Amino acid sequence: MDRVVALLTGRRSWVLAVLGLLLGGLLVGAVGQAERDPDPLATLPVGFESTEGQALLQELPDEGSSAAIVLFTRDEGGIAQDLPRLGEVMAGVGGAEGAPVVPSEDGTAALGVVTVDSASATVAAETVAQLRSDLDAAVPEGVTAQVTGPAAIQADLASVFDGADITLLAVTASVVAVLLILTYRSPVLWIVPLAVVGVADQVAAVAATHVLCLAGVPWDESTIGILSVLVFGAGTNYALLLISRYRDELRTHASRHEAMAVALRRASEAILASASTVVVGVLCLLLSVFPTTRGLGLACAVGVVVAAIGVLGLLPGALVGLGRWVFWPLVPRQGQAVLSESRSVWRRVGDAVAKAPAASIAATLLLLAGMAFGLTQLRSGLAPEDQFLDTPEAISAAERLAESFPAGTADPLLVVTRSDDVAEVERLAATLGEVDGVTSASAVPPVEGIAQVRLVLGAEPGSEAAVATVEAVRASLDDADLAADAYVTGGEASALDADAGSVRDRWVVMPLILVLVLGALMLLLRSVLAPLILVTSVVATFAAALGVSWWLFTGVFGFSAIDASMPLLAFLFLVALGVDYNIFLITRTLEEARGHGTRDGVLRALGATGGVITSAGILLAAVFAVLGVLPLVVLAQIGVVICIGVLLDTLVVRTILVPAIVRVLGERFWWPRRVG
Repeated sequence: MDRVVALLTGRRSWVLAVLGLLLGGLLVGAVGQAERDPDPLATLPVGFESTEGQALLQELPDEGSSAAIVLFTRDEGGIAQDLPRLGEVMAGVGGAEGAPVVPSEDGTAALGVVTVDSASATVAAETVAQLRSDLDAAVPEGVTAQVTGPAAIQADLASVFDGADITLLAVTASVVAVLLILTYRSPVLWIVPLAVVGVADQVAAVAATHVLCLAGVPWDESTIGILSVLVFGAGTNYALLLISRYRDELRTHASRHEAMAVALRRASEAILASASTVVVGVLCLLLSVFPTTRGLGLACAVGVVVAAIGVLGLLPGALVGLGRWVFWPLVPRQGQAVLSESRSVWRRVGDAVAKAPAASIAATLLLLAGMAFGLTQLRSGLAPEDQFLDTPEAISAAERLAESFPAGTADPLLVVTRSDDVAEVERLAATLGEVDGVTSASAVPPVEGIAQVRLVLGAEPGSEAAVATVEAVRASLDDADLAADAYVTGGEASALDADAGSVRDRWVVMPLILVLVLGALMLLLRSVLAPLILVTSVVATFAAALGVSWWLFTGVFGFSAIDASMPLLAFLFLVALGVDYNIFLITRTLEEARGHGTRDGVLRALGATGGVITSAGILLAAVFAVLGVLPLVVLAQIGVVICIGVLLDTLVVRTILVPAIVRVLGERFWWPRRVG
């Protein structure tokens, strides 16, 4: 360890820092991110009926295509007069040969179907964009053409992320820069950690995508954005802790190299413990039933490792190489008076807590319980039209289509089975057409031994009635013993199974995260009771954050429900990152307790670390709030919950609740360990 510290803080350590940053830049430029292979099954839950059905559809010759529905409406009057011309328009843009343009019963709209290449989201986006352009140029005057259906929704989702990574990176870096300037009150110092973390972010994206490719784990458009936010948040937190220690040591050492060596030894324990905890937590996502969620977990693990290596390996050399002046105008000098931990605002808060620790615990728990009350009203499951912050054309067209056609027309239910018997498929369609909630059932002739029945539902997508219809269709297949290997997929069935997969993940992955994080803390602290208290406090923070977020979602943002996948990801990041601040506080408490006892040690630790931990918490909360720049409701919801949770953990739990518990328990806090 001493040799490593000497290498990272010695007189030539700046060379290592410069070479590391240059090599990182060259790696990003020369290698770049790995290309993502399109996999239509990657976002679907493994082992569920709808996924099995989609896998069967992939065996068809046109497996790389999906339907785009063109909706025609006239500004004034009926659409009947335009049907001949609209038929010509559809033929000109690739409509199925001989397929008619179908008018609605009320005569206000008509629709046609175009098969679109959807082998990848990028291809689908380009094809749908061209289709929309061609339609705008070809439709008669007074007629509006909009494109919806599965292909259009896929295309609009891809368009949401077009350039989003660059936007997210720019906003994240700007937020971090502003907060670092406010934290350090220096026009220069902020550049150093931002440069190191910025390079780490880009290296992490390259490394993560190549690791995912080698491991054969898929990822989606949001993975790199979430990874970037995590690397910036965690990396900057580690940098804040190291720089805070370094600045303190500069006031007691003449040599900046010696000061950094001491700071690195003391800060590295907390940083490595924190990074290990986060890595253990995010790797739990590998047990998710969603392949892309597994990819997110593996990518985030790689990102945190890269961030920790960047901060511990490159930041010390960069700082000592630049010298003390980098702190200008508040340059720390040897012998300079340090703000006593007993005079800091956080020590004064700790002293107030120490006067009435039991009352502080009770008041804090009541506050958290009150905030968590919103959980009693929580609703899960977003309808398709509610998943975007800005409504894209595919969604608005689907809403308009539902006014003139059955609501499920834009994305019909599919029953897929292996059969060459046309008569059997016709009987299956006739049987399923009798199910309540099904407005029409049409058999698709078998192709290469695979047959389909398309069911149009009358209920609004995402509604309880639509869910009931899917369940009734599945029950009808079971009861009638029709097509034993038939799978109900597409449309509402896929959404229903995705919600079920998310519930399964919550019951399996969340407890595992708690167990592994608890185990990591037990190894770090060599204690049983302290880790139990810390993990419980973070779980309480999550419950309070989710509860109060629900009120914000419904009362301020106008969200009708939460995305089914959001609680797991918010829980993961809050537990893994929320424990960080407790690690920073408790490892310092352990250090102080050896000379001053646990009860006084926690107050000294709070006074010494309060400023840097609060700065880190505010910065991390702001960084995750940046997810709101991406126009997807699920990412905005994750950002809000984590932002509120981190602020709660930083300003309430770590500042009041944990110190109060330590004051009450004293040396028993470390049970069974003895701290002298």
